[in-house]
Amino acid sequence: MKLKRTKLGTAAALLAVGALALSACSGSTRGEADPSESAGAGFAADATIGVSLPWLGTQNWKEAETLFTKDLKDAGFNPLVQAADNKVPQQQQQIEAMIEQGAKVIVVGPVDGTQLGTVLETAHDAGVTVIGYDRLIENTAAVDAVVQFGSIRTGELQGQSLLDGLAERKGAGPYNIELFGGGPADPNAPNFFKGAMSVLQPKIDDGTLVVVSGQTDFTQAATQDWDNAKAQSRMDSLLSGFYSDKKIDGVLSPNDGIARAILTASEQAGQELPVVTGLDAENESVVSIWEGKQYSTVAKPTEELVGKTIDLIKDLQSGKGLPTPDETADNGKKDVDVYLLDPVVVTKANAKEVFANDPARLALLK
Repeated sequence: MKLKRTKLGTAAALLAVGALALSACSGSTRGEADPSESAGAGFAADATIGVSLPWLGTQNWKEAETLFTKDLKDAGFNPLVQAADNKVPQQQQQIEAMIEQGAKVIVVGPVDGTQLGTVLETAHDAGVTVIGYDRLIENTAAVDAVVQFGSIRTGELQGQSLLDGLAERKGAGPYNIELFGGGPADPNAPNFFKGAMSVLQPKIDDGTLVVVSGQTDFTQAATQDWDNAKAQSRMDSLLSGFYSDKKIDGVLSPNDGIARAILTASEQAGQELPVVTGLDAENESVVSIWEGKQYSTVAKPTEELVGKTIDLIKDLQSGKGLPTPDETADNGKKDVDVYLLDPVVVTKANAKEVFANDPARLALLK
């Protein structure tokens, strides 16, 4: 997915100061280090590179599988790309196989960021560089870096987009809303929620927003395994239990699949469609936004994330080592170098501008 950065995205990025639970880089000179000090540095140009994805259940992960396979091959590497069907043991076994097959770098989008310590320590002992992809790998020192879109910043954009959509579509407040979170095993999910609540909580406190169910904690709002059916079931229960005699104005949704489930439940309950946020700019939701149903999504262009990851692998292969990171993040065992990319809000108002360089998505806007 190729995006054109808009003034909206640029302005949003300028507000990101301190929002991430990250500490500033403490003068890293890693780019100037002796290559021998970096695991995996200076390896063969046709080396095996492992990529372990959590699943292929959403469009962004399918795109990642395709792009990693093609782009690593185009760069001269031998790609070994696998997905774990959202099962931790399967991902552990796949990483073990990548180590045995001599991978010099293993890129990991964890199913559960806390459950890979042992196998990644084995990888490090074998001289493998470990790069987290999209999600932070937690509670292990055996991770060298992570490439991701800022998760707190993504949540902030979702929260602000919900407020903007309510003002645009629902008139003056107060507004009745509900909150949904992502899968609790995904380390990004609580950060998405945290970022959104940093924007929404002041409006809840002053009465502009009313969470009718009272379910405002992440543990209450989380959607196990990012499962759309579970989200729709919860939305059905919320509507029948709390909205039989009132309207719902908006819903914070952590991604596009859940957004569509929320909209389906609302339609089936006879509710006027609420303002609903999203994430990932999935094709079906891009169409929904263009048709005036889903209000917004946050685009995290997969080709940018994959491209940045491959750039790091090329640096390692050439012997340069990892460059200076944008930030560091405490994963419970160490401060991990973080290479950040900027997410972009997409609404009907800016969709054509955002997707100006993405012919496939631009073609959806008819």
